[in-house]
Amino acid sequence: MSRFFATGSDSESESSSSEEQNARQPIAAFTFSDDEEEVKRVVRSAKEKRYEDLSNIIKNIRNHKKIKDMASLLSSFEDFTKAHTKAIPVITKVENGVTPRFIIRALAELEDFINDVWDDKDGRKNMSKNNSKSLGPLRQKFRKYIKDYEQELKKFREAPDLADDDEEEEEEKKSEEKDDVEDDLPIVAPKAVSFKKEIEKSKVEKDEETDSSIEWDSTSESDSESSDGDAIYNLRDKFLKTKTDKDDIGDEERNKAKKKIKEAKPRRIREEESDDEGKWETVTKGSTSSSEKPKMFAKDAEIDTHVVITKLNEVMAARGKKRTDRRLQIEFLHELKAIAEQHNLGAAVTVKIRFNIVSAIFDYNPKVSEPMKLEYWTKLLEEIQQLIKLLLSNGNIKLSESVLEETEEYENAPYRIRGCMLTAVERLDDEFTKLLKECDPHSNDYVERLKDEVTVSKIIENVLKYVEGQGVETETCRVYLRKIDHLYYKFDPNVLKKKKGQLPADFHTSVDEMEKLCRFIYAKDQTDRLRTRAILSHIFHHALHDNWFQARDLVLMSHLQETIHHSDPPTQILYNRTMANLGLCAFRHGNIKDAHQCLVDLMMTGKPKELLAQGLVPQRQHERSLEQEKVEKQRQMPFHMHINLELLECVYLVSAMLLEIPYMAAHEFDARRRMISKTFYQQLRSSERQPLVGPPESMREHVVAAAKAMRHGDWNACANFIVNKKMNIKVWDLFYEADRVREMLVKFIKEESLRTYLFTYSNVYASISVPYLSEMFDLPKSKVHSLISKMIINEELMASLDDPTETVVLHRSEPSRLQALAMQLADKVTNLVDANERIFEMKQGNFFQRGGNQGYNRDRANYRNQNQNQNWNNNRRQDNRNNRNRNNQNREREIEEKNTE
Repeated sequence: MSRFFATGSDSESESSSSEEQNARQPIAAFTFSDDEEEVKRVVRSAKEKRYEDLSNIIKNIRNHKKIKDMASLLSSFEDFTKAHTKAIPVITKVENGVTPRFIIRALAELEDFINDVWDDKDGRKNMSKNNSKSLGPLRQKFRKYIKDYEQELKKFREAPDLADDDEEEEEEKKSEEKDDVEDDLPIVAPKAVSFKKEIEKSKVEKDEETDSSIEWDSTSESDSESSDGDAIYNLRDKFLKTKTDKDDIGDEERNKAKKKIKEAKPRRIREEESDDEGKWETVTKGSTSSSEKPKMFAKDAEIDTHVVITKLNEVMAARGKKRTDRRLQIEFLHELKAIAEQHNLGAAVTVKIRFNIVSAIFDYNPKVSEPMKLEYWTKLLEEIQQLIKLLLSNGNIKLSESVLEETEEYENAPYRIRGCMLTAVERLDDEFTKLLKECDPHSNDYVERLKDEVTVSKIIENVLKYVEGQGVETETCRVYLRKIDHLYYKFDPNVLKKKKGQLPADFHTSVDEMEKLCRFIYAKDQTDRLRTRAILSHIFHHALHDNWFQARDLVLMSHLQETIHHSDPPTQILYNRTMANLGLCAFRHGNIKDAHQCLVDLMMTGKPKELLAQGLVPQRQHERSLEQEKVEKQRQMPFHMHINLELLECVYLVSAMLLEIPYMAAHEFDARRRMISKTFYQQLRSSERQPLVGPPESMREHVVAAAKAMRHGDWNACANFIVNKKMNIKVWDLFYEADRVREMLVKFIKEESLRTYLFTYSNVYASISVPYLSEMFDLPKSKVHSLISKMIINEELMASLDDPTETVVLHRSEPSRLQALAMQLADKVTNLVDANERIFEMKQGNFFQRGGNQGYNRDRANYRNQNQNQNWNNNRRQDNRNNRNRNNQNREREIEEKNTE
């Protein structure tokens, strides 16, 4: 301060300065720091804390749902369960155990979201690896968690639009906070936009007021400094707000605005707001562009062949890509076909589009092992039928794989289009087989699907006409084979009627059709596979219609049994089916030995079901892998093409019985007897080991009981077990002429029982009367005479026929029972000694060739056995000569007696 204005002395000035300093010191005690204003301690209840944690987690869950972040959603859900567990004591205390509505709402929204994501299979495939892994655990945990809230969720879904109590409280808090912040602002209108604008205006005015107050304070600073100590105590009044008339008016308006804000609750959809903001729109799931189908062509575009083909290539370029919507692609092609037909672009363009529609329908099912859906199967049949009609009606259209895309012609005849109709039909046939395999064979669905075979066969016939017009022999052979596949297993009764003369000779049957198709393939085919399958189908068809000699000759001429092991599995399955049917045909014709030879390779393995592709049998030794089981299921035959396995086994066992029992009786004491049928022999031996054998129940037990009766020569009991029992009547009824087969079986049982009886009791009788044997086995005398004569000629029976007395004279040239047992014992002892010597040499470590006395003894034993066999054979031949001489002498004596009389 300048001394010019000083009025007192220096001491006065010093005292005044000291007073000023003393006056300024207590001012610091009344200043307010910024930290105290910003940091305020807020005391909250336990309910507020828990509810705030839950609401924050629910917000995170909703954010994760928007972007489909399943991994984060799983972790947030786990946090939610933990927070809810902590909040349960508060809920039971405050809410009386009733779960708040905002929690139920969050659970309901999350449930809907998880169900939608899980049902969207295509969306799940396109998920990232982390999200797809998290979706399954999230779904399991959520379903387990909401079991306790099923009733509350049910009540919520009945009235989901009601507001939550917690939302109302939050809105009240927010409105109160806004009021606290905006106490100084006048409210004019209740609308949100005008309210915001006024807030901004008030902020600007407030800033201007603060600026002016700063300027005013700077001008009055000298007065405050010059004032005395009363200014210190008026500092609080200086910072306090004083009401004015404007404030009194604004309080009423502010209270009204508060009420309106409380009444205006938040809604999900607001249709109309202020003119400045416009309208609120509802955002749906997914992009809006995907729901709207893009237009094929512009409105003013000129549509011609080039434009349509270009568009077709654009649509088909997306074929096979990962993000391609296959259903939308089919719709685009149908729309393009309608546009082409509307503008009359010609049949060639329509054929091209329809062929691509067929390809797109095939591509709709990406899995090769699974069949397509029924709706697309019906569409496929319709499209292929229409396509073939177009090709047959327009002979100047060539649809072939040899045509390149650059050389296609759509405008000028002859039209050339790239594609293969035969490949499409082959794939159609394969899809039909898949549909049949997928259906339950004992349901009506299988019958409904089987009706489509008529349509498929007509399509193959039409394709055959088209391919024959093209003149390509290789494609013709392929179509013929497809036709054969639908024909070879079907029985035609007209064939047997034509054999009996009930139909004219020029009547065309399925055998004639098979002959025509197969002969063309034999002559024109250049691949071994088609020829092999055609021969096997031809044999199957002949055997099915009892053409035994034609089927047998084809098998012997083809030599397939030598090379079939190098064929593919489907061809091997067809070979097994053919041999099974050939065995049944031989059995019906009475060729028991041939029937057994056809069936032995199939039945010896114990897996006829798998070899015929009629099902999978669980394996005991090792389990199949999933891929192997999948491949084997694809090879299975449809149910209507199956061969009855019980009939096969019954025919095989009966044939083995008719061959094995007489052979066992003839070589009862032969130690080196071979087994004709190992399976039948095991069945017979297992039944003999049982201590108590009851009446037969299953088919195998009936055959074993019949075999035991045949060994004793009881043909009547054997026939009853095989033919007349209720268990086997159903089996033989599966043949075409069941009564004829039964009569044939009874005749063979009588004959083989007679042979077995003679072999078994030949050592007991010195002679047997032929009329007695005829009466015993219900056979005519001539048949008995012929059977015994064959046995004598084949050196099976050491006997002679005495025609005048009609007796069979038996010769005891065979060894007795004691001699046979001694020979067996000697052979077994020799084998046992030889085996012991070999084991001893292995233990001693002598790996050199055996010699000395051991080899000499073995050679000596072999020589002795050979001499004994030769002696037996010589004795038999001598006995036969003696019998013949005796018979001749008897005849000469009878002739001389007649002459003398």
